[in-house]
This record gives sequence, C-alpha cells and structure tokens, in this order.
Amino acid sequence: MAIFSLQATPTDAASWAELARRAEAVGFDALLAADHPGDVTSPFVALAAAAPFTSTIGLGSYVSNLGVREPMLLAVDVATLDLISGGRARLGVGAGHTPAEWRAVGRERPDVAGRVRRCVAVAEAVRALLDGASVTVDSAELTMREAVLREPRPVQDRIPLTMGTANSTLLRWAGAHADVVGLTGFGRTLADGHQHEARWRADQIEAQLACVAAGAAGRADPPALEALVQTVVVTDDAEAAAAEQARRIGTSAAELLATPFVLIGTVDEIVTAVAEHERRWGVTRFVVRSNALGPLTPVLSRLT
Repeated sequence: MAIFSLQATPTDAASWAELARRAEAVGFDALLAADHPGDVTSPFVALAAAAPFTSTIGLGSYVSNLGVREPMLLAVDVATLDLISGGRARLGVGAGHTPAEWRAVGRERPDVAGRVRRCVAVAEAVRALLDGASVTVDSAELTMREAVLREPRPVQDRIPLTMGTANSTLLRWAGAHADVVGLTGFGRTLADGHQHEARWRADQIEAQLACVAAGAAGRADPPALEALVQTVVVTDDAEAAAAEQARRIGTSAAELLATPFVLIGTVDEIVTAVAEHERRWGVTRFVVRSNALGPLTPVLSRLT
C-alpha cells in the first residue's frame, strides 16, 4: 500500500492544529515540517505543538540541513519530540543547498564533496546519539568530544531516518543506512540558491535507484523509496495540466506524468499512477505539500 506524508509549515496556532487533525483523519502517515532557518518556523517546535492534537500520525523534519545543524542539538530536538509525541518522531536529513543558510550561521557553503562529507558525518553522529552511544569525532567537517545524549531518551528504539537527496554518494549511503531514501529529483542548484534543475528523466531516475541498490546490497531489509512530489493536480486533462511544467524541464507531458515527482490526472489516473510508480521504480512513499491535502483526500480513501 502506498504511504503519503504531508509537508507543511504553520502560519498560526489554530490552523496548524486543524491541519494536523485533518491530515491524520484522512490517512496521511506523517506530518512533516520544512527546516530552513530564517525562512520558516522551527520544525521541531511546530511539530511538538501539533502533537497534542493528534495521536497516530508521525511527526518529522523534512529535511534538516545537516550543513548548519549541530548533531547534539538536533538529537535533543528529535528525542524531545519523540518524548512529547509518545514515540512518533521522524527525522529527515539532507546536505542542504541554500548558501544563505550557511552565511546566517557564520559559515561559507562548502563544495558538493564537502557538503556530502559533512552530511554523512552529522547523520552518523545523530544516529549514534539517539542510539545512546558516546560520540567522538575529529575531522575537518565535524568535531565532537565524548558527546552523550543522556536525557531525554527517545521513546522509540529507533527513530526512523530519511535521507533526502539526489547525490550519488548520499544515495549509496542512504541505501546502506537509512530507513527511507527520499528521492528529491533535484539537480544543480540555480542562482537564487533555492530552485533546482530537475533530474526527472527515466535514465536519471534509474541511475539514482542504482546507487541506492548498490548501497543496500547485503541489507536484509532495504530502505523504502520515497518521492518528493512537486505538483498535485486533480483534473480531467492531465496532459494539458502537465504541459507547461514539461516544457520548463525539457520533456514531454507523457514523460513527465510517468515520473513519481508529479501526480496529475483524475482520481482514477492518480491511483493507477501510484501503482505504476511502485511497479516501475519501487517507490511506495510520497511526500506532498499542504495544498495537496484536499485534492488527495479521495485518492487516499481509495488507496486505503
């Protein structure tokens, strides 16, 4: 069965509580909050605020920029959320791409290789802290000395970890270590520091999946595959709705509709597409933005 999560950020307390209630009621697996310091609310504060209004839905960051987040502080936030929510915390992580986020904390954004090394180092440290280990690291990317997360301890034995990326090295790492591999479909970061080129062609998706498979070789339980959906439209004319976006990324509407990064069509067509994404790509999880809650409600009722 396909699993859907909803990424959102609060604008006020009342609407945030209502969004959390609705997301849980219609069948979303998790409520996820973006993590862009200075541009959105604190994900862990927001998710802790949602916890009392829900009882089953997972709560997690999507994704925390490990270039600017320190392992101990991130581990404390995740463990606190798990405690407050009764064991529903999730942790989504990524290497980060926005130069302003580094500058805001007094750092310059490293090159791709540096961001990847930092991401892996912090992810491994956070995982070890949540598992109760003592962590000492002395590298160019990260320094920690005998760090131990004594309190609070997570309720869950293992906080589910999602690595969101399209980078080959991180896809292999995620294949080996993550619970969920979040396929972002992101290519090169554009000049504004926020937008990306798309890696949505079939050969590009297959190359990313090959990296995950290489990393997961030998694992008894390989990670689940998840797609970050950029567009959700319920319509009777899918090709027309997809045409402009397809033109922008240099592909045909039919090719765009075959990717797991858009869900466009009638309810029946979207249900069929979800099944096809699992058959073709192995993708069983989807993250959508808050504006998809209404349009996807009939889809989720069909899928469950």
